[in-house]
Amino acid sequence: MSADPEFILTLSCPDTTGIVFHVSGFLFERGCNIIDSAQFGDHSTGLFFLRVHFSAPAPLDRARLEKAFAAIAAKFSMQARVDDMRVKPRVVLMVSKVGHCLNDLLFRWSSGQLQMEIPAIVSNHADFQPLAHSYRIPFFYLPVTADTKSAQETRLLELIERERVDLVVLARYMQILSPDVCEGLKGRAINIHHSFLPSFKGAKPYAQAHDRGVKLIGATAHYVTADLDEGPIIEQDVERVDHAMDAETLAAIGHDVESVVLARAVKWHLERRVLINGHRTVVFR
Repeated sequence: MSADPEFILTLSCPDTTGIVFHVSGFLFERGCNIIDSAQFGDHSTGLFFLRVHFSAPAPLDRARLEKAFAAIAAKFSMQARVDDMRVKPRVVLMVSKVGHCLNDLLFRWSSGQLQMEIPAIVSNHADFQPLAHSYRIPFFYLPVTADTKSAQETRLLELIERERVDLVVLARYMQILSPDVCEGLKGRAINIHHSFLPSFKGAKPYAQAHDRGVKLIGATAHYVTADLDEGPIIEQDVERVDHAMDAETLAAIGHDVESVVLARAVKWHLERRVLINGHRTVVFR
């Protein structure tokens, strides 16, 4: 006899009494078993966040559970969703000409560390087409200029819709997405950047950092918004560096940090551990 399928319920709502009681009661009444649960009440915003990982007996499925839960969601003004853990999110990876983050994500995916499907790799350069083909992933070369940006983004959005994409990962995609695209991908696009912003913008940030003698370098993974590099932060990390390191060494260390931080953010998103809390996030690790 196969094990019961597993689901994840995530929700946010105004904080009040009785939320956990009603949620656990809902699951108990349907013969569900709670595997793990995490909650957080934010006193500064007055919001409550909950993630429950549970198993459910047949014939319960995601649609039935969400429909049945709708009355509780309405009672507490919840934003709630149920995800079936058997269904792997569909993720598009986007890259330009620097490939360390793309390489890292592909390795983690191929080795089973990231539970997702990758229907496409998109780039404004053709450099990584051979890499995509080595993993048997369709590669879409979508070049862009100032004059063709609108048409290129239209093609991108058509691809995202056609492939039923759940998440877009900007794995060092060095083009600014338009406000319309950012709004359309709200809460389902993740970007990575080095920790020097806003100090060292433009080309060769690690060389700029070396010239200034920085002692810490790091990276930030965040959700994409129209406010460039200011979306809700999911994960950050740093590494200490010193005077003996040249700019190339700093860049190599920085690239490692970027890869790890982005991979963590993607993994937590795939596992429904990240809930958006205004300009911040709640991350149930």
